[in-house]
Amino acid sequence: MVLRLKEKFKTEVHPLIQEKFNVTNPMALPHLEKIVLSIGLGGQLEGTKINAAAREQVIKDLTVITGQAPVMVKARKSVSNFKVRIGYETACRVTLRGARMWEFFDRLISMAIPRIKDFRGLKTTSFDGQGNYSFGITEQGIFPEVDMANAKYTHGMNVTFVFKNSSDEKTSAALTAIGMPFATKEN
Repeated sequence: MVLRLKEKFKTEVHPLIQEKFNVTNPMALPHLEKIVLSIGLGGQLEGTKINAAAREQVIKDLTVITGQAPVMVKARKSVSNFKVRIGYETACRVTLRGARMWEFFDRLISMAIPRIKDFRGLKTTSFDGQGNYSFGITEQGIFPEVDMANAKYTHGMNVTFVFKNSSDEKTSAALTAIGMPFATKEN
C-alpha cells in the first residue's frame, strides 16, 4: 500500500525544510510521530453518570473515523462544578501511528476539512511552542464515514499533530507544504 502523504512528506517536505531551515542532518528533520483524536463527554453528563447512548455513539463514531478502537479516559480529580468525580469516564481518545495515521491525515485534508461549512482556514496560532499543532472540529458529520442520519448526538473533537525534532516554525512550514489549509490574511 502506497501512502501518498508519507511519500510526499519524504520527497517534497523534507528537502524544503532542509533548505529553508538549513538542516544538514536528516535525523534532525521534523517527523510526524502521531495524531491524537479526543472527544470530551462532559456535555453528556446526566446527574452523576454519562448518557450511555451518547457514550456508545461517540465510541462508534471514533472507531469508524479512525479504524481503531478508542480508549476511555477517566477523571483524575473531582470537580464539583462540572459534576465529575474521580474515576468517571470523561473523554474518549485514539492515538494513530504509522500507516493508519498517514491514511487518516490524507482523508482529513482531502475529504473532511473541505466539507466544513463556511470554512476559512485553520488557525495558525494553535501551535504549542514545541512544534505540535492542535485544532478542533465542531461536528463529526464532516467525515463521510459517519452516518449522520442515525446520529442522535452531535459532538466535536480535538485533533493534535505531534511532531518529533520540530519547532513551531518547522511544523508550520511542513504542514503548509503538505497541504494543510491554513487561514490566510485575506480570509
